[in-house]
Amino acid sequence: MRGNAHLDPDFLNLTYGDEGRRGKPLHDLDEGDILAFYAGLKCTEQDKLVYALIGFFVIEECKDAEKIPKAKWNLNAHTRREFKDDDIVVFAKPGVSGRLERCIPIGEYRNKAYRVKKSIMEEWGGIKVRDGYIQRSGNLPQLSDPEKFCKWFKNQDVKLLRKNN
Repeated sequence: MRGNAHLDPDFLNLTYGDEGRRGKPLHDLDEGDILAFYAGLKCTEQDKLVYALIGFFVIEECKDAEKIPKAKWNLNAHTRREFKDDDIVVFAKPGVSGRLERCIPIGEYRNKAYRVKKSIMEEWGGIKVRDGYIQRSGNLPQLSDPEKFCKWFKNQDVKLLRKNN
């Protein structure tokens, strides 16, 4: 079977799309709000995962996929395919958004799941999921204090790249 890869987020085009329950919170985002992307990465030296931040977006706009002009359908995985009624695409601001040049480890395995380290949650001002749970989250974790997170993130001194892996 042949088809398009579901490259999302798309750091080259600075877009992210979602649908259904996971996409619903994206409708509430405004210009200037942030999205931080994390992934579970396989450690080559040990048999464990490293949960780490891999990208950061400052929102420019959020649009229902059906309202995106056909000329821009190539910018996100959710518009490169036949989209659904509840598909939404986030467009990020250039210059302050992108893939991280290096990942920032944020997780640890505790209480039978991967979670944000307690020390990091304190620096961020917390996240709105039970005990920092981030392992294959069905709901998008939300920051309790985005300003504290942004201050922490800036102190990480990591370069943002406008390219995919």
